Parts: sequence; structure tokens; C-alpha cells
Amino acid sequence: MAGKLTLIVELVTVLGAATLGGHLANRLRQPLLLGYLLAGTVVGPAGFKLITTEGNIQVLAEIGVALLLFVLGVEFSFKDLLRLKTIAFGGTALQIVLTILLGGGLTYLTGWVDSIPKAIFLGAVLSLSSTAVVLKSLIERNEVQTIHGQVMLAILIVQDLALGVMLAVLPALTQPPETIGIAIGFAVFKASLFLVGAFLSGRWLIPWLIRWMAQSESQELFLLGILVLCLGIALLASSLGLGIAMGAFVAGLMISNVEYADHALDRILPMRDVFSTLFFTSIGLLIDPVFLLENLRELLGLVAISMLGKAAIVTLVVRLFGYALKTSLTVGLGINQIGEFSFVLASVAQVQGLFSNRLYGLAIGTTAITLLITPFNLKSIPYWLTWLERWPPVDAILHSNRLSHPADVGEKLTGHIVVAGYGRVGQTLVRMLYFQGYQILVIDNNEAALQILRERNIPYLFGDASSQIVLEKANLATAKAMAITLPDPLATRLTLKRALSLAPDLDITVRAHVNSEIDSLYQLGAQEVVQPEFEAALEMGAHLLLKLGDSTFDVQQMVHRYRSGRYRDILPERAEYWGASNLESALEGLQRNWYVVQADSPLLGRTLAQVQVRRLTGATVMAIERNKKLYRYPMGDAMIELGDRLLVVGNDKEHDAFLALLQGNL
Repeated sequence: MAGKLTLIVELVTVLGAATLGGHLANRLRQPLLLGYLLAGTVVGPAGFKLITTEGNIQVLAEIGVALLLFVLGVEFSFKDLLRLKTIAFGGTALQIVLTILLGGGLTYLTGWVDSIPKAIFLGAVLSLSSTAVVLKSLIERNEVQTIHGQVMLAILIVQDLALGVMLAVLPALTQPPETIGIAIGFAVFKASLFLVGAFLSGRWLIPWLIRWMAQSESQELFLLGILVLCLGIALLASSLGLGIAMGAFVAGLMISNVEYADHALDRILPMRDVFSTLFFTSIGLLIDPVFLLENLRELLGLVAISMLGKAAIVTLVVRLFGYALKTSLTVGLGINQIGEFSFVLASVAQVQGLFSNRLYGLAIGTTAITLLITPFNLKSIPYWLTWLERWPPVDAILHSNRLSHPADVGEKLTGHIVVAGYGRVGQTLVRMLYFQGYQILVIDNNEAALQILRERNIPYLFGDASSQIVLEKANLATAKAMAITLPDPLATRLTLKRALSLAPDLDITVRAHVNSEIDSLYQLGAQEVVQPEFEAALEMGAHLLLKLGDSTFDVQQMVHRYRSGRYRDILPERAEYWGASNLESALEGLQRNWYVVQADSPLLGRTLAQVQVRRLTGATVMAIERNKKLYRYPMGDAMIELGDRLLVVGNDKEHDAFLALLQGNL
């Protein structure tokens, strides 16, 4: 009986450990993947030896690989790539080739691998990045719609697509040197034949088959049919020597354009999550901390190739495709880890005999370390880029772009309205102002989007709106107003702060991305802050009230009250709102210092409005700490008292001016 229950015991052990490890990783704000790897290590041969590396779990883990690739195929969208097709396809192909040459070349020359096929396979493993971890970080930081976010995702999607090609071609490297060319050609032929058959089946057979399954109106039968279809095509591909993973990915592509694709995805996702957890945890079974310590030199070398070498390659590639250096650096440092699908590639290499247990262990250890570093890396990028921008020459280099518009375009304008950001919100705003006959100057760093401005002969500056140099060219001192519609919260704050340092009296309207930004943007000097979700709620509420019989005047007064009150009447309770507010997040990317009000300070007994901090120094008081209580975003009537600690944001010059004001030397 005990033997018959072995599978159940192993499943409970692995899934239980994965649940605890994932929970721990989640509480520590780390990717769940790292928790699964740790769980596998703890219960595996290097830990408590509850699970061996051979047996039922490994078989179930193969299903996890298949379902991972199947879901990737279903979710794959060519539409998302068309907007950035040049950098997506050309840039990613160049990045993969260069990474293989760098990683494979260095490991071969140093003797870490003893053959060119092994070096190529290892380079391919290093070339892939983590879509899951990067996407999660971008979503958490509200950066998906930024330029660097879009470029990252475009490259990551094509990397995932390239995995299918690698799985089809790279196993041919196991053939004898004199027949490798023939083997690769035959592998390409088989893959092409398989893909043509899949395309024809996906166009004529699969839609009919899925429609027939859906007509049964049984959720269970529909799920079983999708699962059999996925694993059946995966097994067919495996029998052709193309691998289960590639077959599953193609199966997903075959279903992706069928009208029931979303329903199929919804059915299969829970199974994907369970079996992929088994796969990642089974990878953890192979991690031996003692082995990694014994091979620390090679491990650190592989980590350096990925984190530094791949970052340099990606930065260079993105820069070559015409993006600003700041964007290129952000992308390069953002996708320099090794991805979860590298596990799949490394597993194939081990099965094919190209990776020894030692090399496989190093690849797995390197992947785990780079994934661990990635969240911290992505969070730190804005800080040190902002630090570099403090020096004008460096700022000019970071924001330079060979596609820039003539420098004097903004200097020739007066009485104009500056619109920073030409995305969906910015384009609508520009159209409105254009048809009302206003002079407009647009600042954006998306070359494709600016083509519309060229056609309409609307002045623009190509570059990052948060750059001090770009803002100086916009001639803000003579502008009537400015609107900031950037999708990046950090860029929004920097643009607002730097624009007001150039034109303190400029009327600036800012788009807020989340509720917690509203008061911080007002405090930084915005005349009006618009939060799209609240505006939608106000318009919907106004429409409903008018339909219910309220007078137009009453509805207009209500909407005006909410807007003039900074939406506070419809925000959660004030105490809860302030408690949930994260001051550190609101000030991310801004230089800030704390200052203590001494007895001889001329600011004592005066309000912030009377002191006129922003007008005299350019700095902004963001918080006052008094009697161990923190008062965030103080209003103009806030009185300055003895012993107060003032949290001030500004550049070096503004901090020096504020200190002089605080000490009575201004």
C-alpha cells in the first residue's frame, strides 16, 4: 500500500513545500518562482531528502513544461509586436546572437565547456530573459505603458517565440561535427513541415474541433478536449524530435485565433499553475548549495556574463535602433536576468547529453541568482539614473537621440501650450487644443507617434520630458500653460519639479496614475491634478444623477466641489487614506533631505505660504515631522514650529538655497 501511495506522498510534499516557499517569497516581495526553487531545494537531495530527483515528480513536471508553453502560445499576440516590430524582431535577433557569441565564447575560451555545441547551448540559455518576473515588476511600478516598458515587453515576447526555434534547431548540435550541417538542415525541414501542418490544421481542423467540443456544453469535456489536444500535439512534436515544449507552444498558437481561445485559456490556467509549480519545484530539487559554493568562481562568472554582459549588449542594441541612452540603459538593466524558459532549454541540453550534471547545476544556480537580483535591480534603476542626471553633461548624453528635432524649435515659440507626453491622453488633448487654434509644443520620445505631428506641422521636441535640457528648449518662461500626460509616474514627478524650477508661475495640469499621487503632485506645484478613474466616476455619476431628475446646476456644483476638493470627498476615509499612502513611493526618484528647525531660524512661527519656499528656493516641503507624528503634504497654512523636521525635495542648488533660507542667509 505504501508503494501505491508514493505518488500522492510526493505530490503532497512538493506542493506543500511550494506553497510555503511561495508564501514566504510573496511576503518578502520576491517572485513566487524563487519560493518554488527554494522549496525544491529544501525537500530535495540537498535538503531533507524527502524527494529524489528521479521518479513520478519529474514526469508530472514535463506536463508543467507543456502547459507553460501552451499558455504562452495561446496568449501570444502579433498585434502587440507590430507597433515595435523593428526593435522587437531585428533587435531581439541581434541580442540573442550577440549573447550567444559572448556567453558561449567566454565559457569556451575559459575552458568551462569543452565543445562549441555546448558553448552555443549555454549561450542560448543565457540569452533568454524572464517575461514573468519583468512583467510583474512593470505592473507593480505602473510602467507597462512607458517607452522602456513597451520595448522590454516587445523583446521578451520575441525571446519567448525564439525558444521554439531553439528547441527545434539546437538539439541537432549533438550530431557529429561532419554531419551537423545536414542535421540542422533536416531539423529545420522537420520543423518547417510540422509548422506548415500546424498552420493548415489551425486554419481548417482545429476551429471545427473546438467548436464541436464547445457544443457539448460540458465544461469538463471541453477542458479534457483542450488538454488532450495540447499534450497530443506535444507528443507528436516529440516523436519528430522537436521536443514536447515546442509542440505545446505550437498547439497554443493553433488555438490562439479561435473564437473559444479565451475560454480555453481560462479552463487551462489552473492546471498550468499547478503543474508548472511542480516543474519549477523539481528544478529546485537539483540545486545543491554545497555544489554552488564549490563552484563559486564559475557561478559568479556566469552571473557576471548575464547581469553585466547581457545588459551591455541589450543597451547597445536598443541604442542602435534609435532610442535615447537613458531608455536603452533602463531596458538593458531591466532584462539582464536569465528567464524561466531557460530551465526548459537547459533540461533539453541535459537530456541531449550536452550539459553534464555540473554544467546543468551551474545554469540552474545562475538563473536562480539573477532572478533573485532582478526585482531589486529594477527598483534601483530610477534612483541612480536620477543621480546621474544631476550633472548637465551626463543628462545631455542620457537623453541624446540621433532622431531629435532641431534644438531651437521651442525657443522660437511664445504664448504656447506645452504638452509633455503624446500617448492616448496626450493625443486627445493635442487634437482639442489644435482645433481650438492654440499654439502647441509637444514633448515625447516615441518616434512613431510623432509622425502625426509632422503631417500637421505641429512643433515638437523629441526627447524625455523629464530632462532639464529638453525642458529648457521648450521655452517654458513664455508658455501659457503646460499639461503632463506621461505614463511613467517617476517621469511625471521629475517633469513637474523641473518645469517649475524653470518657470515657477507656470500653470501646469498633471495626470495622476493612482490615488496616492494626487496630493504629492499638488504639493510639488501642480495647479490641477486629474485622475482618470475619478474623472470617469464623476462623469458617470453626473449622467446618472441627471437621468434621475437632479437639476443640471446641482450636478455641476457637485462635480465642481469634488474636483476643487482634490477628490477628497470621494476618497476613502482620510485617516485610512493617509495611512495607506506610501510617501517613499510618491517621492521616488526625487532628491530629498530632512532639515531641523532651530531656535534661531527666521521660519519659526510663519506658515509655508508666508515663507514662499518654492518661489524663493525652488524646493518643496513634502512633510513635517512633529512630536513623532508625520504630517504628509502640508498645506500653505501649516505653521512651522521649533524642532520641526522638514522633508524637502529639490536638486542640489535648491537644497542649498533652502538651507540658506532656513538659517536666515537668503
